[in-house]
Amino acid sequence: MANYPTPHINAKPGDFGKTVLMPGDPLRSKFIAENFLENPVLVNNVRGVQGYTGTYKGTKVSVMASGMGMPSMGIYSYELFNFFEVDNILRIGSTGGLIPEVKIRDIVFGMGACTNSNFAAQFNIPGTYAPIADYELLNTAVGVAKERNVGFHVGNVLSADTFYHPDKTFNERWVRMGVLAVEMEAAALYMNAAFAKKRALAILTVSDNLATGEATTAEERQNSFTQMMEVALDTAVKMER
Repeated sequence: MANYPTPHINAKPGDFGKTVLMPGDPLRSKFIAENFLENPVLVNNVRGVQGYTGTYKGTKVSVMASGMGMPSMGIYSYELFNFFEVDNILRIGSTGGLIPEVKIRDIVFGMGACTNSNFAAQFNIPGTYAPIADYELLNTAVGVAKERNVGFHVGNVLSADTFYHPDKTFNERWVRMGVLAVEMEAAALYMNAAFAKKRALAILTVSDNLATGEATTAEERQNSFTQMMEVALDTAVKMER
């Protein structure tokens, strides 16, 4: 019995490229398709989670939203890796900087993804699993950022289950351990990639800084994080060579 279409993705293998860019926001997915891909085709719109496939610099590339949080990213990345023959997923999303040096609109590559989630419990690991990015994707993306002269940081991020945390010292304790920024999806993506023996990387644009109070608007987050998008797309092309 075929595993597709799934309850969440109304497509079939071959509809997606080997590399999928995954913003959280469906409107960011639409923006990328309309502004960067040649001949984009809508391949999924279940629950309004728009997925498109087109070409970029001659390479077949897809972009589809993940929604917010690890449960949502967990579903979509699992299905793409295991049912739709996707090899690489690049999360391209917003993140909150936790230290003053990580300024708004900087790019953060998530080398590792700490989490306060219980997502790893499903794997019955007798210990604490450390979710990390795929080295080849990370190395390629960093090379692209250098070629484009884009400012970036590489390090640990926090994938939090809680956007509003009642403990006001929550962020401070992660900063003490060297965590650069906080977001909500990367750890689940990295765990699913490891379990499926596939590749994943979070490329994040700093939308606000929790240490300084600087912030961007929702419209800016949707439409203006183009450096991150271009770095991810060039990385997708290089992974095909």
